[in-house]
Amino acid sequence: MSGHRHASHPAIVKRLKRAEGHLRSVVAMIEREQPCLDIAQQLHAVEKAVAQAKRTLIHDHLDHCLNEAMEPLPREKRGSVEEFRDIAKYL
Repeated sequence: MSGHRHASHPAIVKRLKRAEGHLRSVVAMIEREQPCLDIAQQLHAVEKAVAQAKRTLIHDHLDHCLNEAMEPLPREKRGSVEEFRDIAKYL
């Protein structure tokens, strides 16, 4: 799907670019033989940033794209999709 842009995408790109910079720092830390604890802390921050970007992207997709897909459905047929959206909050 090309041309699929949501309001959250610029914030996701910003978050991923920041994570990219942190990841470069982690590589440099390893190359400089810095303490493993410091490296692990930075890796944890990178991991959290990427996970949050993924979560934001998925939730945004669910909120916008599923709404479009559900519009033609009668209200009584939307229940399982609504349940899916609700449970996805726990991803």
